Amino acid sequence: MRTLFGISLAAALLTAAIVIPGTAPAAAHRATKCTLTTHDQRHLGASYVTSLSVKGTSCAAGKNVTLAFNRCRTSGGKPQGECNRKVGNYTCTEKRYDAVPGVQYSSKVTCVWGAKRVFSTYTQNT
Repeated sequence: MRTLFGISLAAALLTAAIVIPGTAPAAAHRATKCTLTTHDQRHLGASYVTSLSVKGTSCAAGKNVTLAFNRCRTSGGKPQGECNRKVGNYTCTEKRYDAVPGVQYSSKVTCVWGAKRVFSTYTQNT
């Protein structure tokens, strides 16, 4: 009886050791959600930066990329401007949605540099 219990326990531990490492890479591929203070939301270059997450880089770097993207976007003097160049080493793509012409729009931005990713959303009053 004691031997059967020992074998069962060993089998259970071996199974757990095999399963747990298999789940770790999935967690490593997820983006990290960054905390944005009210100050951050209002001072990262858009009317409101509503979310920020990063993958392969830090939240501080993500905030810098987001600010640089929004400065690039508004460099022509218009809040509805577009950024058509690299932001540092990052290539950014933007998808605008929920537009109320002449009032505001919302946008999703993805900036990529190799394995580094910065994902942000913002609302811009025009």
